[in-house]
Amino acid sequence: MSASLTLFYSPTSPYVRKVMVLLHETGQLDAVRLHGVTLTPLNPSAEVNEHNPAGKIPALQLADGSVLHDSRVILDYLDQLHGGEPLIPREGAARWRRLTLASLADAVLDAAILVRYETFLRPEDKRWDDWVLGQCNKIDRALAHFEKSADELGQRFDVAAIGAACALGYLDFRITDLNWRRDYPKLAAWYSSVGQRSSLQATAPAP
Repeated sequence: MSASLTLFYSPTSPYVRKVMVLLHETGQLDAVRLHGVTLTPLNPSAEVNEHNPAGKIPALQLADGSVLHDSRVILDYLDQLHGGEPLIPREGAARWRRLTLASLADAVLDAAILVRYETFLRPEDKRWDDWVLGQCNKIDRALAHFEKSADELGQRFDVAAIGAACALGYLDFRITDLNWRRDYPKLAAWYSSVGQRSSLQATAPAP
C-alpha cells in the first residue's frame, strides 16, 4: 500500500515520537511517509514554515495537500482512521480525563524543552538560573500528579499513557541529571513496565 500521508519528522522530537507511537500501536505505519527535517529555534526550516507557519514539527500533510500541525491535532486525526479501539475516548468523562492527562504530559515536554534551550543553546554567560528553576518546578509538580495517577495511567495504553511515556523518555534523553525516579517510584515502575512495548522501543531516540 502506498503512503497517502506525509509526516514532517525528526526522530529526536518527543512530539513526533507521540505520533510515531500511535502509528505503531494502530498499525498505520505503511500509510505515512516520513519526511525528515532538521530545525532549531535558531535554524528554522523554510520547508516546514511553508506548511506550518509556526515552524514546528510534527506536521502531517494529507492526500489533498492540506496540512495538520500540533501533535494533539495529528493524534486525534490518526486515531479516527483505524478500525481498532480508539486511543482517544470519543466521548464522556473518560475523554476529558485522558486528554487532560495528555495535556499535562505536554506541559512536562514544554518545560523540559525550555530547560534544554536555556542550558544548551543559550551562551553560558546569558543563562537565567531562576528561569530554569521555574521550569523544573513545573516538571516536578506534573510528575507528582502523575505519581498519584500511576495506577490510572496503567489502566490502558492510550493518548494519556503515550504522552506520559514520551515525556519521561525525553527527560531521560535530554535532562539526564534529573533523578525523577528517586522521587516518583510508582511512576518509575509504571514507566519501566510500559517501556517494554514495541512501539516505545522502536521510537526511542538514539543516545
